[in-house]
Amino acid sequence: MSRLSTVPAPVLVLAGIVSVQFGGALAATLIPEIGAGGSVVMRLLFATVILVAAVRPRWRGHSPRAWRTVVAFGLALGLMNFTFYGSLAHLPIGVAVTIEFLGPLLLAAALSRRVVDLLAVLAAAVGVLLISEALSVPFAELDWTGLGLAATAGTCWAAYIILSGRTGAEFDKLEGLAIAMVVATVMTLPFGIASVPDWDGGLVAKGLGIAVLSSVLPYSLELVALRRMTARVFGILLSLEPAVAALAGLVILDQVLHGSQLLGMGLVVLASAIVIGLGARKDPAESTGS
Repeated sequence: MSRLSTVPAPVLVLAGIVSVQFGGALAATLIPEIGAGGSVVMRLLFATVILVAAVRPRWRGHSPRAWRTVVAFGLALGLMNFTFYGSLAHLPIGVAVTIEFLGPLLLAAALSRRVVDLLAVLAAAVGVLLISEALSVPFAELDWTGLGLAATAGTCWAAYIILSGRTGAEFDKLEGLAIAMVVATVMTLPFGIASVPDWDGGLVAKGLGIAVLSSVLPYSLELVALRRMTARVFGILLSLEPAVAALAGLVILDQVLHGSQLLGMGLVVLASAIVIGLGARKDPAESTGS
């Protein structure tokens, strides 16, 4: 963990984005086998076992404020995963990703102090729409249940950004994340426990890979990064998520990008570069837990 503290925070976030999106592409092949609930429970359960075994968090000696923070973080984490996976059963994945991304995007806008940042957020929003091809989906075909689930996932994603930073400030190293993962697993267990009898060796191996790529590695990297960067900059960095997801889809799922999607990728990359470049000179790192 001491070595991670010497790595620039944006690099940690970018590494986490690559990990979680390739894990998401792998999860897309698991959901048809055991459903969204089973996939979320398998991912969180395995990730929690790995983290708790590696971190060995202390369960005593924490303040009431720390416990309130970590429980809220765990609930946001579990609900974010469950509602997003659930939305995929109702919506095209591009629409679901776009709606979910509105959470961190609006958080970044709300925390902004400069006009250029707001313009960058708008550019990123246009880029996300182009990448996801949400504009090409007929309005009449949208499922309002799916829309509600994706919007809930986006709200939880914004809460995750804030609560992750606060958890990192309240707990040493990755203790808070390990405890939050326990909370998230317990919360989602009723929705996927019925799928356990269907877990064969192949699915378990795939689930372990997804747990590491989608939970253990990215959440750990983000928690460390958020100790040294603002939630606003972190939210803009997350605008790269759709672009990396498109790359993961191409590599793992053989999904080919269209010209409009490539343009969207360029927009979100440009928006991120603007915010990181200007913010690095004028915005010192500040804790999101204040």
